[in-house]
Amino acid sequence: MIAAAIAVTLLQFSDYHSHAVPFYAEEGADRGGIARAVGYLASEKKRGALVFSGGDMVNKGSPAWSDKYRCAEWPWLNGIVDDMALGNHDPDYGAQDFAACRKTIRYPILSANTGGFQPYDVLERKGVRIGVFAVAGTDFPALVKGSGFVFRDPVAAAREVVRTLRDNEHVDAVVMIGHEHLQADYELARAVPGIDLIFGSHSHLRRELTKIDGTNTWFISPGQYLTDICRVEMTFQGHKLTKVRGELVPVDAKMKTDAALAKTVDEMQRALERDPQYAPLFATVGTLKEPMSVNALAHFAVARMREAVHADVALSTDSSFRQPLPRGTVTLEQLRAALPYDNEIFVAEMHGDELAKLLASPGVIVDGATAPLPSRVYRVATTDYMARTAAEFKDLLKNAAPSGKRVRDEVAKALSRPAATSH
Repeated sequence: MIAAAIAVTLLQFSDYHSHAVPFYAEEGADRGGIARAVGYLASEKKRGALVFSGGDMVNKGSPAWSDKYRCAEWPWLNGIVDDMALGNHDPDYGAQDFAACRKTIRYPILSANTGGFQPYDVLERKGVRIGVFAVAGTDFPALVKGSGFVFRDPVAAAREVVRTLRDNEHVDAVVMIGHEHLQADYELARAVPGIDLIFGSHSHLRRELTKIDGTNTWFISPGQYLTDICRVEMTFQGHKLTKVRGELVPVDAKMKTDAALAKTVDEMQRALERDPQYAPLFATVGTLKEPMSVNALAHFAVARMREAVHADVALSTDSSFRQPLPRGTVTLEQLRAALPYDNEIFVAEMHGDELAKLLASPGVIVDGATAPLPSRVYRVATTDYMARTAAEFKDLLKNAAPSGKRVRDEVAKALSRPAATSH
């Protein structure tokens, strides 16, 4: 007798970063919103879906909601989220604040390679056992602001967890919910056989369901800020995974909203905008005749960096730019959302051969000389992140010095000028 097919639905969102209110995104206007997401996730939960958060639920400094309300949304997901991955931003306000946030939730925070965290969870639906785990990426030691966190190699930790889930827990499928960059996820899938599905996170990339080359591992990523939610259906027959289907579900006005929560969010947002500490953030800094995409904004910002310090060339990582700017008036809060990290401009003197290595790096936005002469010395503008934090850049930029000027300030100045409206 052939066993009946059993389908289990899995939902995941990641890198929410305290974007409680719908906003303008490249995926479309009026995207996201925690009340919409909770309405959808709660409804699917009642139908038996498993629900996961990939982490990074807060983001210190931007948006203002994060600084005022911290982890207010975490308990709103009690009874909905099954597991959450530890994200690098979740301890942004320090270990004590993070510990207080953990006490407000009933779902575990997973991280197989971080001391003091549950490495995995086993969830059962319709007799099917799903093993779930998370890892902290190799960049966590440089990015995590809270003290007392100890990280070890994510690949070694993943091997141990997958072996435990398969051999001891006898799960029917293994799922990873975050939290490391796309390339690291792909490398992990190739290095650790036995992972059936990886939900992307950390890179903020929106990716449809695909199978990772050279593996039996499926991958899907929801992007950022609740613009989309991953929905994956895993079909089992006789405890054997036979089919995986998936899609990205837009979080927009078509999604049924939790009305009571929407009212709460609206009241909290209005209180935020009235708060004297945060009210200046909602003032207009400029006007745009046309929307400015993330890519256009990145190039606009890097050009302003070069001009601000009279450099020959300027460069920044593309990850410093996260949202587009809408047509019409632009508030400081919208600009902070688009450039969420308050990067300072650093300046270095570099020979052309060294500069060429920087320019050849993936994920770098450049303005100015793109074909440097090896023997010439160039004045190079970059960010404090590239010069002091990013492992792949800081050795080349070790002689860079602070300019006292900040990227976001220079962009705000440019947007306030009439000429900026044509960009």
